[in-house]
Amino acid sequence: MDAEIPALTQAPPQPFWRRSLAALKRPAVLIAVVSLLMLGWQWLETRVRIADLQQELARRLADNDAQAMAGRALTQQNQETLQSLTAKVGALDAKLAEAQGQQLALEAMYQELSKSRDERLLSEIEYAVTIAAQQLQLAGNVEAALLALQGADARLARTGQAQLLPIRKFINRDIERLKALPLADMPGIALKLEGIIAAIDEMPLGFEQRTRASQVSPPPKAAAGTGFWAGLWRDLWTELKQLIRVERITQPEPALLSPSQVFFLRENLKLRLIDARLALLQHDGRSFREDLQHARDWLTRYFDTSAKPVGNAVATLNKLAAADLSLELPTLSETLAGLRNFKMARERDYPPPIPRPKGRADGSSAESASGSLAVPASRSGAVR
Repeated sequence: MDAEIPALTQAPPQPFWRRSLAALKRPAVLIAVVSLLMLGWQWLETRVRIADLQQELARRLADNDAQAMAGRALTQQNQETLQSLTAKVGALDAKLAEAQGQQLALEAMYQELSKSRDERLLSEIEYAVTIAAQQLQLAGNVEAALLALQGADARLARTGQAQLLPIRKFINRDIERLKALPLADMPGIALKLEGIIAAIDEMPLGFEQRTRASQVSPPPKAAAGTGFWAGLWRDLWTELKQLIRVERITQPEPALLSPSQVFFLRENLKLRLIDARLALLQHDGRSFREDLQHARDWLTRYFDTSAKPVGNAVATLNKLAAADLSLELPTLSETLAGLRNFKMARERDYPPPIPRPKGRADGSSAESASGSLAVPASRSGAVR
């Protein structure tokens, strides 16, 4: 029994770390552990890269959404501007139709009514002043209004009648007021805007700009007696200086635009300049300056200002923005009112004669006395 006791006793168990070390000494286990470590490191690196890609993708999507919202807002603004311009054009068409109707009515009245020489003269003067007032009100054409008023004044001067001097005073005062207006060169400004619009498609964008390589100075000649290592160091230093170039950035980095965004940018810039041209024709100085300011901001923000066409366009817009278009044109209402009052007073002082229904001699004498001012009997209602 005592001899069997040592055989039944077992050795104490070893610690876990010793068993792990013993297991690591096996090649298969060691390879498996190293493989697991490499897989874990690769998994962590992949997760980090995926997270960075997700952040970059989210940032770019946010930038694209912001640009799309800005484009939609700009498109909506252009649509509203187009609607307002359409309404203005409709109002101008209505005024023009009204003016044409008034002209036809005046012509019909001129043909139907038999007037005397003075009444015809007053009608012609009133017609000329009305045309001048319409030119000032509808088109802002000061030159045409001046021509109409000067023609009316020459017509009055040829008559030599003293009773028409008050009307001449009114017309001469309006002529002097129109001549004193500081007129802008509308055709020249319109031509400059047309030139900028035609050159927009050829203007380079800001993100297409390339850095200009500085002129490389020739390497200095090796002095006599210099060693091989000194010449080698000098050549190496020259090559290194050509690899590195430092430039000063004076403006923020231009935005990157897709081809569709570039197309809409150029078209919206053209629309802005067309709106400025319409405001120029309407003598709307505030809208003209605002449109030029927006066009100038887009040129300096998205286009290469170092290019000659862009620089010339910006300089031209700066000069055009200083033009004063907010002129307050006269309405000629006082002259028209004076003409109508003069005609009413003349009709009140010299009423037209009424033809008598009986007697051929009486009727002929009345007609001969009144001339062309006699009212026909069928119109007056005296003869039935």
